[in-house]
Amino acid sequence: MRARKRLSLFLAVILALSLAGCASSGSAGAGGPGSSPAPWEGEDLFPDEGQYTMEIGHIQPLDNPRHLSLLKFQADVEAATCGHVRVVVHGDGELGPEEELLQQVMAGGLQGMRGGQYYYSPRMAMFTLPFLTQTRAQVTALLHSDLAQEICQEAGETTGTIVLDLCDSGGYRELSNAQRPVRVPEDLRGLTIRTNGLSTTDMFFQAMGAETVTIPYASLYTALSGGLADGQDNPWINAFERKLYEVQPYFTQLDYQFHPDPFFVNAEWFNALPQAFQDILTQCAADMGDYNDQLIDENTQAAREAIDASDAEVYTPTPEELEAWREAAEPVYEQCIQQGICTAEEVARMRQIVAQAQ
Repeated sequence: MRARKRLSLFLAVILALSLAGCASSGSAGAGGPGSSPAPWEGEDLFPDEGQYTMEIGHIQPLDNPRHLSLLKFQADVEAATCGHVRVVVHGDGELGPEEELLQQVMAGGLQGMRGGQYYYSPRMAMFTLPFLTQTRAQVTALLHSDLAQEICQEAGETTGTIVLDLCDSGGYRELSNAQRPVRVPEDLRGLTIRTNGLSTTDMFFQAMGAETVTIPYASLYTALSGGLADGQDNPWINAFERKLYEVQPYFTQLDYQFHPDPFFVNAEWFNALPQAFQDILTQCAADMGDYNDQLIDENTQAAREAIDASDAEVYTPTPEELEAWREAAEPVYEQCIQQGICTAEEVARMRQIVAQAQ
């Protein structure tokens, strides 16, 4: 990942001047294949640079924070580059599931994608260890840490990409099921829980005595309504957007895990950009990540309240019950170390980062 820290004062001033000088441009909008950008009407601060198109894919709905923050990235990049970099955002799985999106980025057919896709970078799953963080400040400190930059660098080298930003995928993940209230780990025994195949998620539920089954996100509602799984885990925002409360009458607010949302960008395409445009995209990606996390925080409580107002039953464990969940999840840490997802030293580093977060 390019350093998540802000650009130098000089580069920040250049970006501000670019935004001001190009402010009268018309944006291309969300767009799609074949759509054309509006003619550029403002002063062109980069008359000697060429034209570039950046197509980005993701699987979340068009009202999800991921899509809305990508639209901010689109507007910021097009304004700051005076229309020289046109950004087209394809959401709601228009271009395929996450693994295929990343494969397209790796092959150069797509310039960027966002999503919790760790198949080619499994060590990124270390940040999803259960109950590792408890607050937004701790999540931010972890994702902006030197350790996160090191892991993103590894992911980029493996995939031929640059991880231009690392933000939150959707907020803390909660549990729901169709069978019974779940208050303590023992209540999960015998249930089949849908997961997205992430190793730490499978380890967590299996440690609680549940079975796990991998089902694509796009098929989740249908699979749950058809009884292919008893339950699932997702952030409040996702559970509300996908109307999971209609087929999952029992929710438990565990806040046990968050997923990083890496912004993979094809390295060959990015490195071919003029340096000024590379700097602009890096800054705009950082701003996008901040905005994404802000939207998640603003919408999470509303989604929780909406599910509360439905026919679903929402249970919030007591502090003592949450401690039982944390203790039951401890073996997952050792499993991750044994499987090479992280080292004991990296676990200690993450816990230190979290402990020092304001």
